[in-house]
Amino acid sequence: MSKAPLMPMATAVWLVENTSLTFKQIADFCKLHEVEIQGIADGEVAKGIVGYNPIISGQLTREEIKLSSENNKRPLNIINVEIEIKNTENKIKKYVPLSKRQDKPDSALWLIKNHSILKDSQIARLVGITKNSVTSIRNKSYWNYNNLIAKDPVAMGMFTQKELGLSIEKAEKRFQKEKKIKKNVI
Repeated sequence: MSKAPLMPMATAVWLVENTSLTFKQIADFCKLHEVEIQGIADGEVAKGIVGYNPIISGQLTREEIKLSSENNKRPLNIINVEIEIKNTENKIKKYVPLSKRQDKPDSALWLIKNHSILKDSQIARLVGITKNSVTSIRNKSYWNYNNLIAKDPVAMGMFTQKELGLSIEKAEKRFQKEKKIKKNVI
């Protein structure tokens, strides 16, 4: 199954204006009806649509157009270029609504209670609050400490379980290193 080109109507306009391909060839390539292509050629369809060059966009080559122009029965074949899409693991800072901002200290408290091995800086990075706030919550000197309710930040969607797992793993490695260092000193 061949794919349709990007912006098929604009591509059809460009092919009609700039090539000697048949209406059927253009219609098959652009996944449009032959009557639509004829309407484009007559100026009745796609008025005001600027042609989109499929050669510049890398969907066709001049040689492909030339070969199909010379043989009316030969279909145009779109160039299949596989594009690698990289998933960057970096979390993009996003706007947090006021109603969710009050959940940050609650989440920090939950992390402190359930994963005390995490450093304040790790908790601050995960939750999105300052390190000083995390330290004051840990020391029970946070300005609103009495009203805090420990809430699971993963369940609230503040970050993923994977991110939490990586942070805990990192903290455990650090803890094991510190334990070995203390053992060697004594």
